[in-house]
Order: sequence, then structure tokens, then C-alpha cells
Amino acid sequence: MSGARKKGDGKLSGAQKAAVVLMSIDEEAASKIFAMMGEEEIREISHAMSTLGSLKSDSVDNLLMEFTNQISEGGDFIGGLEAAEKLLKKALGKEKVESLMEEIAGPAGRTTWDKLDNVSEDILASYLKNEYPQTAALILSKVSTPQAAKVLGVLPEEFALEVIQRMITIEPVKKEVLGGIEKALQAEFVSNLAVTKKQDSFETIANIFNNFDRSTESKFMELLDQKDKASAERIRELMFTFDDLAKLDSAGIQSLLRVADKDKLAIALKGANEQLRELFFKNMSERAAKILREDIASKGPMRMKDVDEAQTAIVSSAKDLIDSGEIQIIEEGEEEMVY
Repeated sequence: MSGARKKGDGKLSGAQKAAVVLMSIDEEAASKIFAMMGEEEIREISHAMSTLGSLKSDSVDNLLMEFTNQISEGGDFIGGLEAAEKLLKKALGKEKVESLMEEIAGPAGRTTWDKLDNVSEDILASYLKNEYPQTAALILSKVSTPQAAKVLGVLPEEFALEVIQRMITIEPVKKEVLGGIEKALQAEFVSNLAVTKKQDSFETIANIFNNFDRSTESKFMELLDQKDKASAERIRELMFTFDDLAKLDSAGIQSLLRVADKDKLAIALKGANEQLRELFFKNMSERAAKILREDIASKGPMRMKDVDEAQTAIVSSAKDLIDSGEIQIIEEGEEEMVY
């Protein structure tokens, strides 16, 4: 994937040319010009500023000869969100600027990877399937695991498996390489830069598999078993599924019952084995257990997709409680603690 494209003065749009002019002249003069513009003009030029990228000084000279003495000597001309915001604050009120900048760049603190979660999985998959598997693996390791699961589920099967294998062995990436990828994604989908973080690749894949529906999970696990059995086993060990709720102690089940959505729980238990259902029933009052049984029975036939979604929601609630230390998992061979 190539980095940010260097723009020549002949390739700039009218709004980009206006952005170069305004960012080349004195800030006070620029703010006065902004003050005379309409809101739509401000929005268009501000967006151009935020996505301008890097322009060599000779390109700026060719475009704006009358302003060359006011351009930084010999340096590159760089547009960005901060520069746009700084100029706008001189011409407009703080509240109006914040509203405009949020529209241009998205809510403060959101990264490229956060914003990719709002991109349709079909669109993102269509984009990634034309990339190298290693690049696709890097991108999917940065987005949320539910989004990564959706995208992998619609990618061509062979390509998706190769991406999963690359994600397992992915190494930290140089900042400049990641920056190039972000700029390309920024141009394609979003307009904010990102911060990287290191996460265990097996944990990432396990979380992604947790978010697959059953048929997709089974398909990729079977394929991975054939290609890399050791990695498949490691992922299985890290996955936490609805059936793993049987490993919770009584206090854990009771804590989960307090926070779980009752309707989703009924749907989730409709697709559970009898042993797991009974674990929930015995940790409820007799009346509450009776109501839950009736609720499960009243649901009638349900699509497996709806059951999977409900079970995923309950598992997510359980994980939050586990991460906070409020509940614990009893592994096979361990005895439940009495306090």
C-alpha cells in the first residue's frame, strides 16, 4: 500500500488551493477572510485543510508566487487538523469551531481504527481483498474484534484464512509504515490519525472467533486445524464461549444474573444444553426460575443467528465481570471456594 500521495499544484481542487493560500498568509489576515465566508465555504475549505497532506515548498511557490516570502524557508508545507482549528478559532466562536471540527474529524479522541468500525463489513472487505494479506492482517488487528469478525466472515475463504494466520504471527510495525497505511485509510474512509498499541495476537484472534456466529467459527477453526493445529489449539484455549459459563461458580452466575438482559438470557438459554440451563435455574429463586422457564418456552422456534447474538451478549457481560474481578472461572479439577 502506498503512502500519502504528493500533490502537484495542478492536481489541487479549488478548495485545496484556497486552503493553501489561507495557511500561507498571516493568521490574522486568514481569520478575517474566514469571517467573511459562509458556513458551507468554511466547512469545505476546513476539510481541505485537514486532508491536504504534505506539499513541497516548490509546489506551493508555483501555485502562490505572491506569497513565497511568507512560506517557511525550504521546508515542506503540511496541512492538518490542528492548523485548520487554530485558524478557525481566530475567526469563529469556540463552540462553532468545535462543532465544525467534529464534523470534519469525528469525535475527539477517535482514531482511524475506531472509525473503521462504522464502515460496512462488505465495503471494508471489498477494500481489503485487494491488499496484501499482511496489510489486511495489520488493519484487522487494529479494529474492534466484532468488526474484524464481520469482515473476515465475508472475505473470500482462502484469503480470510491467510489473513488469520498472518494475524497470529504479526509483529510490531514501524510507525512510518503504520502512518502510511493510516493515510491511505484516511483518504478512503476516515479523517483522523491513530495511536498504536501492542496486543497478544492469539488473544486478538480468540476474541474475533468469539464474535463469529457458530457456522463461521466452525468453518475457520476447521480450516485452521488443517493448516496450523498448534495455533488452532491455542486459540481454543483462549476463547470464552457461552458453554464456558458452566465454569462460573455460584456467586459468578448470580452476579451475571444481576446484570444480564433478561430477554437476551431467555433466548441464549433456549439454545443451551440442559446442564447449563439448570446451573442458572438453581442460582435463582424458585419464582424467578419459574418465570425464566416460561419465558424460554414462550419463545417458540428461533433462528440460530438470534440465539448466537443473544449468547454473545451474555458472554460479553460475563467477560466484563471477569475482567473486573467480580467473578471467577473454576477450571476443571478446581473446587469452588467457600467464603
